[in-house]
Amino acid sequence: MFEGLVFGWRTAVLSVAAAVVLPIALGLFNAFHGRLAARTMAMALLVLVGVFTPWLIGFAGAYDKWRWLTFLPVANPLWAPPLLFLYVHALVHGRWPDRAWRHLLPGAAQFLWQAAAFALPLDLKNAWADASMPVTGPLFTAALGLSFVAYGWMTVRLLETQRGVLAQQRSDDARFALRWLNQALAAGALLAAFWTVYGVWDAIAPLGYQGLMGLYVGLAAIAVYLAVESWRQTRVAYPVLDALPTPPVQATGRDWAAQGQAWAARVRAEDWFAEPELSLSTLAARLGTNTAYLSRAINDGLGVNFSTFINGLRSEAVAARIEAGAQASLLTLALDAGFSSKASFNRAFLSRFGQTPQAYRAAIARGLKS
Repeated sequence: MFEGLVFGWRTAVLSVAAAVVLPIALGLFNAFHGRLAARTMAMALLVLVGVFTPWLIGFAGAYDKWRWLTFLPVANPLWAPPLLFLYVHALVHGRWPDRAWRHLLPGAAQFLWQAAAFALPLDLKNAWADASMPVTGPLFTAALGLSFVAYGWMTVRLLETQRGVLAQQRSDDARFALRWLNQALAAGALLAAFWTVYGVWDAIAPLGYQGLMGLYVGLAAIAVYLAVESWRQTRVAYPVLDALPTPPVQATGRDWAAQGQAWAARVRAEDWFAEPELSLSTLAARLGTNTAYLSRAINDGLGVNFSTFINGLRSEAVAARIEAGAQASLLTLALDAGFSSKASFNRAFLSRFGQTPQAYRAAIARGLKS
């Protein structure tokens, strides 16, 4: 059955990528946290594997052995950008946007076009391939480029909204920053640029399978990265923005600066800031107020968002212990103060004191010695 096929290094590289991505994609369908988001990513991963599958089998010589495979409808990249956007939307809002099916129509059109061509008799299929591909290839490439740009912009806007809302509601917002998605977007933007260049180049002067290998290795690498990172994210219960309270705008004549200082003093005295998952609503209840007043006192009165306010108090607590001569590690001091990670601690401390915790401790030590 496999006589005449050649399993070289190109097929091996893409096969390894598929062997990593496919089991993870199947596992994502049963994720515990953020199941809709996980299943959306699973569909995106299957699409990405489908995109490089023709090259995987093509390098092995499958198209030469079984010419009827022409137009095999597995490579539908127009589904990839909207599915990645829908993944982020489901992660942030807990749902897809209204009438989300519209986002999948271009990919469906691409699939139907391939499926119809795949069903043609072999002689007619070959003639149709020669006649149509010089036209449809550039059209699909242009559509894919526009899709990457449009959905990339929409995804960036969505992530910015998420960061802004969480900073106003959660003290542990850094846990949900989705920095890995920013890296994936950057890698995807680079890949999209290469994809467009390769597509135009291939349309003008066909590069063949070997000439396009770099593009599909890059695609496979991004698929593996997305699979591994999205699997890791299933362990995190992301706050759903639609379920968070939205403080209404209050137009009162209060002295918000004085109110903010008073509540800040109370939070310091009670050490409430040291609770890693402290939220705006929890703190408002303890202060005997509502989220609208507390948010106004922090935002307008103190000039910061909720996350910066709480993490600033945590940084002050760590600084106080350093000044008192505490010998515990900086990570221990950070965790005791309520930080959930060393990275979030370093960022908050640098923002509050203008230097890293290590530099601050070193400066205090020099001062004690002198």
